[in-house]
Amino acid sequence: MKQLLMALFIVLLLGAGVQAQAPFYQGKTLSLIVGSKAGDVYDLYPRLLAEYWTKNIPGNPNIIIQNVAGAASLIAANQVYNIAKPDGLTLAAIYPALYFDQLVKKPEVKYDWAKWNWIGSPVTSNHLLYMRADTPYKTIEDVRKAATAPKCGATGVASTGYYMPKLVDEVVGTKFDIVSGYISGQDIDLAVERGELQCRAFTITAYFAREPFISWRKRNFVNILFQTGSKRDARLKDTPTIYELMDSYKTNEAGRRLAKVILAGGDFGRPLVAPPGVPADRIKILRDSFDKTINDPALMAEAEKRRLEIDPTRWDEMESLAKEVMATPPDVVARMRKLLGE
Repeated sequence: MKQLLMALFIVLLLGAGVQAQAPFYQGKTLSLIVGSKAGDVYDLYPRLLAEYWTKNIPGNPNIIIQNVAGAASLIAANQVYNIAKPDGLTLAAIYPALYFDQLVKKPEVKYDWAKWNWIGSPVTSNHLLYMRADTPYKTIEDVRKAATAPKCGATGVASTGYYMPKLVDEVVGTKFDIVSGYISGQDIDLAVERGELQCRAFTITAYFAREPFISWRKRNFVNILFQTGSKRDARLKDTPTIYELMDSYKTNEAGRRLAKVILAGGDFGRPLVAPPGVPADRIKILRDSFDKTINDPALMAEAEKRRLEIDPTRWDEMESLAKEVMATPPDVVARMRKLLGE
């Protein structure tokens, strides 16, 4: 009898030991809250990652995508930062320029940009501005001289569609008319096709990744007026960069400082973040597994098929940049407020 009890005791100890060693994510579901509509490129990257990420997370959890669109992903950011339990089971895929809203002290902001747990970004985000080809605005100079400002669409002030034309207004002297409040980029593109709008600023990646832009390029439906990279993208070799425009129009130092903090959004890329308070060991698991996943040859091959560029940014670079932009001097923030119409 004693031997039987001892054997049972040993079995229970071994079972407890195995259970204690089971990975945290085993048998669980990881939710990725995406701050855009399904089908936007901000949505396509998380969906691609989800297909390959689970195999690199110990315990191989299920990964589900939940779309919470609106206000340039501010709604999704607020939800994950404040409502989601900080257990490492809820992440957010948000717009890279949400720090604008915090810098200018928008009351809707319920997050602290510098306190996110940065996981990584699958791609940096240089931008462009397209213009319907049947308009009189063929160049930036045409926009500067126009009696009537072209109408560009935007989802919110933290979206490229809003702040990029506004930045060019500020540093080059153009006059864009921004129509804000669209739910998604797809809605803006439809408005352009209907003739309600003439232009939109957004990422170069999206422009070369999906419809309607593939068809638009074939029929020369739009022209590209500028791009934001430090050098011209090989696919846009005839399009000037914003830096070339600032040189041409002799933008002053104050304007260049403003451009620096605004354009930092491109370096954040397409951020994946977790809220504060998640245990450090789980954040490490998420960061390490993200790094493995984004460098997986199978993922990269699939990304190429889907016309999605992969140019990742590590969490530590994003964390450092977040602290830097949140330390923007008050005089530059004042210019940002003016630029954003605050």
